[in-house]
Amino acid sequence: MSRRRRNNGRKVNGILVLDKPIGITSNAALQRVKRLFGAAKAGHTGSLDPLASGVLPICFGEATKFSQFLLDADKGYQVTIKLGVRTDSSDAEGEIVSIRPSSHVTEEKILEQLKTFEGETNQVPSMFSAIKHNGQPLYKLARQGIEVERTPRRIFIEHIDLIDFTGREVKLDIACSKGTYIRTIADDLGELLGCGAHVIELRRNKAGPYELEDSMSFEELNAVISEGGHSALDNQLLPLSSCVVDFPELKLTESSAYYLRQGQAVQIANTPTEGWVQIHQQDGEFIGVGEILDDGRVAPRRLVVS
Repeated sequence: MSRRRRNNGRKVNGILVLDKPIGITSNAALQRVKRLFGAAKAGHTGSLDPLASGVLPICFGEATKFSQFLLDADKGYQVTIKLGVRTDSSDAEGEIVSIRPSSHVTEEKILEQLKTFEGETNQVPSMFSAIKHNGQPLYKLARQGIEVERTPRRIFIEHIDLIDFTGREVKLDIACSKGTYIRTIADDLGELLGCGAHVIELRRNKAGPYELEDSMSFEELNAVISEGGHSALDNQLLPLSSCVVDFPELKLTESSAYYLRQGQAVQIANTPTEGWVQIHQQDGEFIGVGEILDDGRVAPRRLVVS
């Protein structure tokens, strides 16, 4: 029988909003942060391509129980798109597949086409996405020259605004649902404009409740270590409840909190009629999240281990 590997990392609980730099994968960024904190357990909440930078929430310890809510959360991006050149990956790292003139493109034509993306639409994922086909990520198949049929996904674009247009480059601000591929939007826009296009810069400025102003770069984290040592990093963590701040908040009596922690649904006055709720004790301590049952009771779903 093989021995279980011992994890020598320390217990760290909380959420760090990392400003991921360009040039590394989300997993590489996660491992780097995990080493800085010396943490036993950590996970990120939604990948950013090496080409992309920006908001990457990282959950430590007990916070990993709530990471799914961040994975499912809406996102925000600023993207710069180059017109006239289409690539197989729809970004600057791909092989050029066509070059076409873009001199006919005007700001008016861009604004007209952007309207077609807003609201609920179907989007066919890129072959260079991480979606799996028969257990293989699509991007691995694409690099072998294999293309497979992809099922369109339902996405929602809250807004897609033109920030700047220089004649060859278009800069957009996009607020969208989870699972939206910005590279696919760039490629689709290029085809609608009749010139082709690809992403040359992508920055995520929002993930659920977290925005760029909440984030810290590796340079800032290292500065914290230089001033106060590695233990000072813990002061930069956001509380566990911050990832579900949009859920209605309920406060439980000591008795109700006890039974909820035992896995039992409890009756609480003035609860919402449905959906998820964040649960706190009377002293404000965050217990976890629950779901409203049909009979109005609150059932525990993800609880913090004290």
